[in-house]
Amino acid sequence: MHLAEILDEAAAGRFPAPDGSTTVVPQPSPRDAGVLAFTAHTVIFTDEDPDWIRATLAAIDCDGLAASMNPRFLAALLDRTGRAHDTTDLLTVADPLPGEPALELREVDDPDHPRVRRARGRRDDVRVWATPTGGGVLVLGRGVAGRWETAVEVAEDARHRGLGRELARAARHLVPDGTPLWSQQAAGNTRSIRAFQAAGYRPVGAEALMLART
Repeated sequence: MHLAEILDEAAAGRFPAPDGSTTVVPQPSPRDAGVLAFTAHTVIFTDEDPDWIRATLAAIDCDGLAASMNPRFLAALLDRTGRAHDTTDLLTVADPLPGEPALELREVDDPDHPRVRRARGRRDDVRVWATPTGGGVLVLGRGVAGRWETAVEVAEDARHRGLGRELARAARHLVPDGTPLWSQQAAGNTRSIRAFQAAGYRPVGAEALMLART
């Protein structure tokens, strides 16, 4: 099974068996590699040797269920692949919504917009919207294994008014093709986690992306 199929199944609520095992699948593209931890089951998407991965996991001195997200394993994988890593995220997904979003937005066409430049390093087919006041930004693009992903940004002076939740919900109206919409939130970013869950995004697992160095 390829990573895209695993993600499609997870979006539909069908997860890998919680048997403590590790599934290694090929990278969906040269750009995308990483570790995805579901309940008692890990999926590692990389073109590295599966035997090396399993031997390295077995040598980690921790609970076997936690080995794939242990910093020692992640560091070993980064060293072997020459990739970079920012943070381990909570991976969430939501179903698309019909019609136009209730939030007023304008699409940003400027390719030099900071959010556009940043998103294009990790996603394809990137589109960006902003609120008329500039207090909120919404990004859509195709990320890991071609899945549609969203990210939002709220200016400091526009916080605590529910704008993050409204942006996250608006993205569900804007996602093309009627497909599930994915988003990642850093585990420590409780504001973002609360906003996305309030907007209907469901926790799926933990994800550590291994970024190609530029």
